[in-house]
Amino acid sequence: MSHYTTIDLTFDSGIATLTLNRPDKRNAISYEMIDDLLRALEEVRSSAAQVLIVTGAGKAFCSGMDLDNLKALAGRTPEQNLADSRKMAGLFRSLYDFPKPTIAAVNGPAVAGGTGLATLCDFTLAVPEAKFGYTEVRIGFVPAIVSTFILRQVGEKTARDLLLTGRIFDAAEALRIGLINEIASAEKLLDRVRELAAQLMENSPASLAYTKRLLSDHARAELDLQIEAAIQENAGIRATADFGEGIASFLEKRKPKWMGQ
Repeated sequence: MSHYTTIDLTFDSGIATLTLNRPDKRNAISYEMIDDLLRALEEVRSSAAQVLIVTGAGKAFCSGMDLDNLKALAGRTPEQNLADSRKMAGLFRSLYDFPKPTIAAVNGPAVAGGTGLATLCDFTLAVPEAKFGYTEVRIGFVPAIVSTFILRQVGEKTARDLLLTGRIFDAAEALRIGLINEIASAEKLLDRVRELAAQLMENSPASLAYTKRLLSDHARAELDLQIEAAIQENAGIRATADFGEGIASFLEKRKPKWMGQ
């Protein structure tokens, strides 16, 4: 079993549980966590586990990008920005295309990239107190990569609402628009998730893998083109003045002064 520094990965009775484990940082996504997640997905893929559960330690599921990483973004080269964007796209795509059933147990806020991780699982169950939001436009960023998936999940009109406003919404709304499957109390969330995992494990593992591949293949050619375009947009926005101002104002906890370029 591999060693991880930002996540925990455990195996029990056919279930792999991947826990984002930076509770002091609200499980924010760092470059190190992206590497850990990619390695963990590969470990689960090659293991005997039949179902993967993804959850968070502490009171949050995932608060989005790590502040220290945000600070460093302004100083990265175009080549580094492109590589960063490609790696994040690779993580989202690996989760979306994962050959075994995946269940997100959203134990608290899941914002920006955290919303992406939660909703790209096959099943997403959340506590009533969970909050979601694609908040990138509020800091001069662009929700490019995740937009390719959310369009398929909720339709264009709702996607435009969520991506252009950057507003935070609750679990009840997420359920209503189809981003999550079920709401369960904090006391019952993991029990309900394990119950669903047990139900899935009653099915043929080969049939599940073939069905998942079929579903992914339906979208593969279009997603390939859309994600490559999204990678370019994700990297390109980082060269704008609004991106620099958005990051600075967010870190300084002040209202941004947008320049529109």
